[in-house]
Amino acid sequence: MSDERWVWGFGLATSAADGTVLDTWFPAPASGRIPFGLDPAIPPDELDRLAVPDERRAVSVDVVVIEADLDAAPESTSDAYLRLQALSHRLVKPNEVDLTGIFGHLPNVAWTSAGPMHPDDLTRLRPFLQRDGIQVQGLDKFPRLLDYVTPPGVRIADASRVRLGAYLSPGTTVMHEGFVNFNAGTLGASMVEGRISQGVVVGDGSDIGGGASIMGTLSGGGSHRVSIGARSLLGANAGVGISIGDDCIVEAGLYVTAGSKIVLADEAPRADGTKPVVKGADLSGRDGILFRRNSVTGAIEAVRRSGVGVTLNEALHA
Repeated sequence: MSDERWVWGFGLATSAADGTVLDTWFPAPASGRIPFGLDPAIPPDELDRLAVPDERRAVSVDVVVIEADLDAAPESTSDAYLRLQALSHRLVKPNEVDLTGIFGHLPNVAWTSAGPMHPDDLTRLRPFLQRDGIQVQGLDKFPRLLDYVTPPGVRIADASRVRLGAYLSPGTTVMHEGFVNFNAGTLGASMVEGRISQGVVVGDGSDIGGGASIMGTLSGGGSHRVSIGARSLLGANAGVGISIGDDCIVEAGLYVTAGSKIVLADEAPRADGTKPVVKGADLSGRDGILFRRNSVTGAIEAVRRSGVGVTLNEALHA
């Protein structure tokens, strides 16, 4: 098996008093196997100095060295965190790493402004946390991306809207109401004002409008991995459960699923005078289509488009 399908790194693992590993931060994960001759017992000095307990959160911090086979399922919490950070460091793209069973390796964690802690310790220690100005920011299996990785060339208006494991390419802007899940993201400079669900990738130059939603495999999308092509636009409050090709537009407020009945408005009428009708799945991944709602009949229509699609504001994505 090629070493290119492995990642490794030194990390800091935070553990609760009962031994539960809460998270692991890998400052500089790298592709490949652990280098030959490297002594795991001799961690980098900058990490060793940070491996100190925090009594405020009732946690201990230890240096670990982990390597992960990207073609096999995660084996531990630290292994799972290494994969998520490999995605966010752009070492591997969404859907190119085995994440089978990852939820079972990610404990539910109380995320505080001082770091993770076990939820069972939160009530007992809350008065002391408040005394020290430590705030609880969430209770979840996944932390915020920016607590672990600073992706170069990216703007994120609200850190709580992007999970660790998101893949964001340079030039991407995630606005305040945008959301990017783990194992999902952008393959080029894109505007994100809507929701990019797990497993979804968005092509270069595309715009996910305010309130727009892309169905993922965790939210009823089945096994199909939805993708959005280059220079495409999902209008405000629009949504798709099918893949959209390059240079496409989905009208604001329109939701297109695999089972949606779509009128091919450009096609010649059938013998009965009506236009051909197909399912949304039949148009999945096709380039150059405008999806719109007929304001008179209410039918969803597909119209062919020519030329390029949307053009992003270069000043916003420089």
